[in-house]
Amino acid sequence: MKADRLLSIMLLLQTRGRVTAVELADRLEVSVRTVYRDVEALSTAGVPVWTERGRNGGIRLLAGYRTDVTGLTNDEARALFVLTADGTHDALGLGGAIDSALRKVMAALPAPYRADAERTSERILVDPARWRTVTPAAAGVELAELQQAVFTDRRLELAYRHSGSAEPRGYTVDPYGLVSKAGVWYLVADRDGEPQLFRADRVRSATTSAEPVRRRRGQGLSEVWSVLREQVERGSEEVLVRCLVRCARLDMFLRFQSANLLGPPEQPAPDTDWTALDLGFPALRAVRGLLVHGADVEILDPPEARTELATAAAEVAALYRG
Repeated sequence: MKADRLLSIMLLLQTRGRVTAVELADRLEVSVRTVYRDVEALSTAGVPVWTERGRNGGIRLLAGYRTDVTGLTNDEARALFVLTADGTHDALGLGGAIDSALRKVMAALPAPYRADAERTSERILVDPARWRTVTPAAAGVELAELQQAVFTDRRLELAYRHSGSAEPRGYTVDPYGLVSKAGVWYLVADRDGEPQLFRADRVRSATTSAEPVRRRRGQGLSEVWSVLREQVERGSEEVLVRCLVRCARLDMFLRFQSANLLGPPEQPAPDTDWTALDLGFPALRAVRGLLVHGADVEILDPPEARTELATAAAEVAALYRG
């Protein structure tokens, strides 16, 4: 742990130039006294590091002391710094590891590439979890047109077609960045000072303005995206369904309904061939998708979901009758 901490200190100094002991202690989650001991250990090992006292003091490395990563192009360096949504690495127990790895790569990048790599980490985000109600992406404006405004910190003039509307509407927005949500791209921007999502495939035209972007103070892409994502997920009124599934068909059922599962199936009662589980659907009509399982699934609750599925089954039977 100490060796990793010493390397992290050296790379942070290499990237930032001057860092206070308090900042280092916060980043590394250790005491200020431990930071000073680590700096002394680095100096003893031959690393040209020293401390400066006073109001503008801090810990520094000798100018020019650094290592390079050779062979990386500017685009390759940018690709390494595309963010993933909060929790993606944490779910694997790798949250701290990815932060440490990116610090090391940033410190080792050739100086001309650092600004682009850091900007990419602030403007592009990937969220692999999909929303149930989102339709597949269609053809829209080229992402390059949106990227230009995002990376040059300029306002955007959009012609945007809302869902259910035939004609696009014009907006002036202040972009924070682009988010890929399970393969569907969104522009995250403020419109009249309020955060809003714009699906990239519904943008009919995008023109980068000469005006600088007007972002809210203290807000970045990840913070604004978290707010918007929560609004979307909270706004969909889920229909909670309890049902029985034949044990012999459970594996296939779980594969088909994985996006709707609210928890693991219960242990089947003795001497039965059925197991109970809970599902969530974005709308009542969506429970009709359970018809694909035929008589291997029975809805127990709510009554309106049973009625919806019975109605759908009756419609199918009437269509093929005779």
